Amino acid sequence: MDLKVVTKHPLEISENYIPQQTTFWANFKQRNGWNVQAFNLELSESDSLITYADMLILTQRIAPDATMAYIPYIPFEIPESYHYGDVLEQITESIKVYLPKNCLFLRFDVSWESPWVYEPERFDENGNWLGNPAPHVRELRMNFGTRTHALRKAGTDVLPSNTLFVDLNKRPESILQKMKSKTRYNVRLSERKGVSVRRADKTALPTWYRLYRETTLRNHIHYDDYQFFEALWEAQKKDPETKLELLLAEKDKEPLAGMILTMNNGRATYLYGASSSNNRHLMGPYRLQWEAMLTAQQSGCETYDMFGVSPSDDPTHPMYGLYRFKKGFGGHLFHRQGCWDYVFNEREYQLFRTEEQQMQGYHN
Repeated sequence: MDLKVVTKHPLEISENYIPQQTTFWANFKQRNGWNVQAFNLELSESDSLITYADMLILTQRIAPDATMAYIPYIPFEIPESYHYGDVLEQITESIKVYLPKNCLFLRFDVSWESPWVYEPERFDENGNWLGNPAPHVRELRMNFGTRTHALRKAGTDVLPSNTLFVDLNKRPESILQKMKSKTRYNVRLSERKGVSVRRADKTALPTWYRLYRETTLRNHIHYDDYQFFEALWEAQKKDPETKLELLLAEKDKEPLAGMILTMNNGRATYLYGASSSNNRHLMGPYRLQWEAMLTAQQSGCETYDMFGVSPSDDPTHPMYGLYRFKKGFGGHLFHRQGCWDYVFNEREYQLFRTEEQQMQGYHN
């Protein structure tokens, strides 16, 4: 495979269905302290064009004398998994001249499907996926055919590596019928109990943030500050192609659940969610998800990305609760490759990796 790379302005990249690879996201990350670069990629094989896409790369200082580079969700597909490592290597070797001289590694959030979902030995007798094998086994496969063998499986995945896609190319009644009976019941129960969902504007951000803080504290997970979410709305002003929705499920003006939804080129993404500890019997989150799907469908979206679950039906996994809730909506489970690092400085990288593994992460 041959790769041609051309630099371009990050605020002039072409639109695609991945929100993290849009002008909107470039604006957002710049407002949150990242340096943003953009490149146009043309990948071909035997004089036949395979893909043509724009790609954002983010860089940030991770130590006084060191930086990292990061590509959030590669914005194009590769037809054969045995090309994965070769393409990642070619991208890195083509763009490293544009990266800071003190860059320790380039991290790829690889959105391509894991090849291990097609290996029979990775399933148990009930057909449940056992997950990816050990990192060193994955690294052998990813580096096969590369020249440098410099790709390492990152210790954590920044963006969700496992998700559920709901097909919106159906009538609403058909989408409901694909849900588990308990989920469908809760959606209808919430409606009968008078829960409504409204499309709010930026003035409702304080209400959203209170729900969000409550959720993160309840689940003992990291939370972002209020300015983080303000920056989302400011960034969206620069990119009208990205639709950003704040949805709130309420009963008698009391907020029960909320979400931030993005819509890009036919895909809706459930980007951030929150719920109240009060009145859980009203099933606000169920009503919220259903109305988000209807909103996305009415806006022309064909796919709804639930954005993050555990890789399987494993009660011990920290994201099992999300898996159980989201799986009820009838989506197709998709396993991405997760984060991979192309290492420039092995010694300093290993020091950073040790520190990073001390930090809590849910997307392993």
